[in-house]
Amino acid sequence: MDTKELCKFLVKAKVNTYAGGREGTILTDGSKELTFEEGKIVYKDRYFGFNPFIGEEVVFYEGRCIWGMNYYGCIIPSEDISAKELYAFLREALKRVREEKPFRGPEEYEENCFKYVNNVEGDVSRFNGTEKIFHKKKEIYKLLYHGGYAEGEI
Repeated sequence: MDTKELCKFLVKAKVNTYAGGREGTILTDGSKELTFEEGKIVYKDRYFGFNPFIGEEVVFYEGRCIWGMNYYGCIIPSEDISAKELYAFLREALKRVREEKPFRGPEEYEENCFKYVNNVEGDVSRFNGTEKIFHKKKEIYKLLYHGGYAEGEI
């Protein structure tokens, strides 16, 4: 599997799991897991909690872990917006993930009074970033993430 193929797969997996509205399976340890498979490639997104929450995304190729990303996020309390509204907007932003940076959403996305901002350094081999959501210019959500190849070059 080459890097370009991995990036295409990541976009497809993300759009067909959390961003696509899937809720995930609750596991015995209390985490939720979303899975997407295509041929020999498997994507798993597993997270704990609601606010704050922590999780990881892992890609397996032929049964071997080749890529991963860890994340930690939280809602910043606001009287103006519900968690349900915020997460609906987040899913819309995450649907716009691009192959060039297949980590979270685009650099920016705006809808109504919401603005999504994603700053990332690096490429699919090694990266770290910050994702924020603003409502009427007030920060209401923040997520930190990092990851890369699991075993050097893929």
